[in-house]
Amino acid sequence: MGFEDDAVHELWTTVWGHKSVMQREMVRGAHGEAFVIRQLAHIGTMTPSQLADAMRATSGRVSTLLSSMEKKGLVTREVDPDDRRVVRVSLTDSGRERGRRDMQEMRDAVCWIFSQMGERRTREFIDLTREFMTYMSICRPGKPRPTPEEVQAAFDEQSKRRESDGEQRARN
Repeated sequence: MGFEDDAVHELWTTVWGHKSVMQREMVRGAHGEAFVIRQLAHIGTMTPSQLADAMRATSGRVSTLLSSMEKKGLVTREVDPDDRRVVRVSLTDSGRERGRRDMQEMRDAVCWIFSQMGERRTREFIDLTREFMTYMSICRPGKPRPTPEEVQAAFDEQSKRRESDGEQRARN
């Protein structure tokens, strides 16, 4: 290969080799309280085992996390009235507010970055990221590379999702 090896090295060095404070915050949020808040805000009430599956964490880890969050007033755990063996975890108003605040802070930080990049470069970055992620969605290490037909189908699907998202934004 030619430029591809250099590009992989640059990507790994840039993205994974020198994590910024913001990247560390985003990764931290994928494992703890922020993750639970996002899951519950998006899905609604869940059981601890559903949260453990979503987090790819042990039930003990989730139990400890939920205890801490309950003490902080971010979640409640209640026994399911239809099946007393099941516990349901829900966000409190304080938990919803924390999730909203965390998302707004992250959004504000990314908006600032885009303002520094400028509109043209931001749009190019988004387009290239979308293309890169589409390829990543179909390419698996150790497996045969996707066929041209599979690549086209992935891009067609991505295009349909963008159209659907655009229509939904227009309705809101």
